[in-house]
Amino acid sequence: MPVHIGTSGWQYADWRGRFYPAGLAQRLWLEHYVDAFATVENNSAFYRLPTGETFESWRSRTPDGFVMAVKASRYLTHIKRLAEPDEPVRRFLDAAAGLGDRLGPVLIQLPPTLRADPERLDRCLALFPAGVRVAVEPRHDSWWTPDLRAVLTDRGAALCWADVRGRLRAPLWRTADWGYLRLHQGAAAPWPSYGDRALRSWAGRLADAWPDDADVFTYFNNDPGGAALRDAVRFAGKVRRLGRTATRTPLRQPEVAGPGQ
Repeated sequence: MPVHIGTSGWQYADWRGRFYPAGLAQRLWLEHYVDAFATVENNSAFYRLPTGETFESWRSRTPDGFVMAVKASRYLTHIKRLAEPDEPVRRFLDAAAGLGDRLGPVLIQLPPTLRADPERLDRCLALFPAGVRVAVEPRHDSWWTPDLRAVLTDRGAALCWADVRGRLRAPLWRTADWGYLRLHQGAAAPWPSYGDRALRSWAGRLADAWPDDADVFTYFNNDPGGAALRDAVRFAGKVRRLGRTATRTPLRQPEVAGPGQ
């Protein structure tokens, strides 16, 4: 059970010619992606919840052992703001069930304007069955309290560790026996890449926090110019140099373009 390393999404136009062959039809990009990586974070479900048939299609197009983390619908997090979660959670789970054994963690990313309400979050987390892992990414500083930590720990949910330009966006609490890390934007050139020092630091934090038999999901969300792809490959190398196991990544680093390229 290694460090699972991938990107936040796979359908980015500027990855054509850097990662996807120029002549490859976009409808075949997922097949190309899964040849290179063993996991992906599906961000598209946040904007529009796919049908169960779409999730089933993704399952049929991915190999055994592939893991697709799925970002929960914004209807639950940004419109309902976790209120009355029963119907949106049920609808999400019914659709995502189409992934079958490919379904990885569900990411609940809270809006930056949502102040702490641990009881409301607890009611939401209680609706997920025991076999579904849930990571929570709060984005308002009022959440950093012992009450939040207790809710996550009691529900076996992972606090999502997050980084933007080297700034930690969450306390480094370990609230479950598995972990979830999102790397949103690096501070190195070309933008929005991560530098070697930052990647080494994050590899060390994961190694210090979890044993090698724990699942730790790491997704690069700095997609412009293909930076996420290149950083994922580099990060896997740094994880392995610490004697830890990482999932497969491309043998060569995809090219990354600077601003305006």
